[in-house]
Amino acid sequence: METEILAHPTTAVLDLPTLFRHSESIVNQFFFRTVTFLLLSIATVLAAPTNVLLITVDDMSCDSVGVYGNPITNITPNIDQLASEGLRFKHGHVTVAICQPCRAAWMTGRYPHNSGALGFDQIRNGIPTLPEALQKAGYRTGLMAKHGHVIPSRAAAFDEIVPARELKNGRSPELFGQLAAASFEAAKKEDKPFFLMANSQDPHRPFIGSQQEANAKKRDHRNKSHQYGGGFPNDEMIYDPANVPVPGFLPDLPDIRLELAQYYSSVHRADAIVGSLLKALDKAGLRDSTIVMFLSDHGMPLPYAKTNCWHHSTRTPWIVRWPGTVKPGSHDTEHLVGGIDLSPTLLDALGLPNLASADGRSFLPILKGEQQTNRDVLFTHINTIASKRAYTMRAVVTREHRYLWNGWHDGETTFKNESLSGLSWKAMTQAAKDDASIAARVEFYAKRVPEEFYKTDSDPDCLKNLIDVSTQKVQIDYFRSKLRNHLKNTKDPQLESFEALDARDSPKQIGL
Repeated sequence: METEILAHPTTAVLDLPTLFRHSESIVNQFFFRTVTFLLLSIATVLAAPTNVLLITVDDMSCDSVGVYGNPITNITPNIDQLASEGLRFKHGHVTVAICQPCRAAWMTGRYPHNSGALGFDQIRNGIPTLPEALQKAGYRTGLMAKHGHVIPSRAAAFDEIVPARELKNGRSPELFGQLAAASFEAAKKEDKPFFLMANSQDPHRPFIGSQQEANAKKRDHRNKSHQYGGGFPNDEMIYDPANVPVPGFLPDLPDIRLELAQYYSSVHRADAIVGSLLKALDKAGLRDSTIVMFLSDHGMPLPYAKTNCWHHSTRTPWIVRWPGTVKPGSHDTEHLVGGIDLSPTLLDALGLPNLASADGRSFLPILKGEQQTNRDVLFTHINTIASKRAYTMRAVVTREHRYLWNGWHDGETTFKNESLSGLSWKAMTQAAKDDASIAARVEFYAKRVPEEFYKTDSDPDCLKNLIDVSTQKVQIDYFRSKLRNHLKNTKDPQLESFEALDARDSPKQIGL
């Protein structure tokens, strides 16, 4: 029996050492093939173009968001959830605190004078834009609402445009969700990655429950014939004026509280729009393959915010979710990022080159959890506003300070903008008749001074102008030099006007 076993060819070859070596070879081959398959699969996934969902809200102050400090319970649950899943910036600022020029800076990566979009203007011919670059790279590009304000001279840059009217004037959470889902499905059918820019028109005026909204509904006769109903959602004010927070840059007056309650109700609906978009993305199975970027175009449309260069004018809630790259729940408190950096960053994240001659630069390293140098100062602008009036302003922004130059100030010109159209300004001017402190705020808003300087880390409401404080002179001269260099380096036509500002020491040798 033993001889028979030894005579068997298989048994004779597969003695224990040989059996071990043979088994090891089989295991190694299996392991190699498995690892190779996995690596190729991973490489295929990594090589696949990443989608982009850019969500914007209209006229929402940064601190109106719960995660950014709004004390109203559950006012922005969807935005707060998004922040918990991604990275939020403490020091994010738009380049221009006005709807259309802000978006032009986003889409071109350029300061207004370098794109031609100083105010409610078209981008100059020949200036490259984000959607055109993505479209050329094979992306399906889509735009929801604010289409007249994004790049009105480049409608062909978008494969799909959903006008605000098809979204109940850009304010229907349900319609945003439905039409976004259709856009995602269309991209799948075309076998293309997508770039979808979805723009909530909340909390822009008219606010929920306001007389302005009631008047707008009466004027909106065309909505009856539209397939989506047009008009506005039939929502009511949900917050008690007595319990809403009043920003420090506004006086605490009954009509201001009422307007803020209407505004915060609109903020809550804007958050619902964000939630509907994110839900549609999840239902399409695209969460893990999509960069979601969220921000506002500027601060609330009340005095001392929108259409200016103060802290609450330009500071924006800026959140980025990118599964597998951005660490969930991150909070960047160090780097300053600006509106002109949006396009360069998204293009860099997608492995595409920056737009030619862009002023902005990518902050992709920050999204990856790394440090990035030269992120301690940025610049904001105002040129012309919706009325076509020119109110030239420039600001130098750091984590602790803000220097403003009001080029339009002449002692006679009065500042007027859309923020004066509601209840708040009327309440302030009425109260100014009997309250000297409110009268001073009304006068300052209307007339300004040539320069302003604030310590925004302790005075974010910009209540105490330090421009004439002798102990701040060295700091102020340093910021003047920063602005002068910025105007020179970007070929800003306002350089001559800035240099004509008299009655100060030359800052040319300070801080350079």
